[in-house]
Amino acid sequence: MNAPFLQGRTALVTGSVQGIGFAVAERLAAAGAAIVLHGLATPAEADRAATALREAGAPDVRFLGHDLRDPAAIDALMDEAIGWRGALDIAINNAGIQFTAPIVEMPPERWDAILAVNLSSAFHVMRRALPGMLSRGYGRIVNIASVHGLVASVNKAPYVAAKFGLVGLTRVAALECAAAGTRDSGGITANCIAPGWTETTLIEPQIAARAAIVGGDRETAVADLLREKQPSLRMSRPAEIGELASMLCRPWAHNINGITLPVDGGWTAQ
Repeated sequence: MNAPFLQGRTALVTGSVQGIGFAVAERLAAAGAAIVLHGLATPAEADRAATALREAGAPDVRFLGHDLRDPAAIDALMDEAIGWRGALDIAINNAGIQFTAPIVEMPPERWDAILAVNLSSAFHVMRRALPGMLSRGYGRIVNIASVHGLVASVNKAPYVAAKFGLVGLTRVAALECAAAGTRDSGGITANCIAPGWTETTLIEPQIAARAAIVGGDRETAVADLLREKQPSLRMSRPAEIGELASMLCRPWAHNINGITLPVDGGWTAQ
């Protein structure tokens, strides 16, 4: 099951210098894909991530640091990503930012930034990636949504709105591309993964805020957050999300299309 089934393929993973994005990129690298690494990172951070991906098995890695808040920058990113090896077979839209506040206190600029990075950037990436995928009969769009693309939480209006939008956008792409390609070529699919609580830096501000309420202890804060939402009472590891994204890229997954797969310990089953 760990054979290099993506040998000869090229994958773009946005927001992939750390966290879930890096874990996804690392798993695709292990499957033989060349990786377009992306993120807002220092040269040293980008070099460390690129080295790790090569060690994982990527035949080549290219780092791009374009700002996903800017559609023109995304166009430039896609020009480079597609032109690098002449094709882009896999696009993983993972980049995301977060800010928590009630709607009445949400700074409008935070709303705009979160919608731009967490939703609009996925549209711009897909708009540029899909034509080549359609022409070759194989392509994978995997959008890292969130449990908040399926259920809401207080104080997360822009994040929830963006993730619900991402789920809808993915379903439209799945329908538009469903008949392209063949079973043998692998077809074109678009799917979402919806993680619940996962061990990433994105949730550290929420853990810190909860720790302040429960006496300053981080472990108690994490347990309290899990008890509130996630029945398994344990977080996912980023590598587990990477395994799932890799699975969706396999040729036999040609009929797994338009789904949003929760990895949430039963959160959305309640």
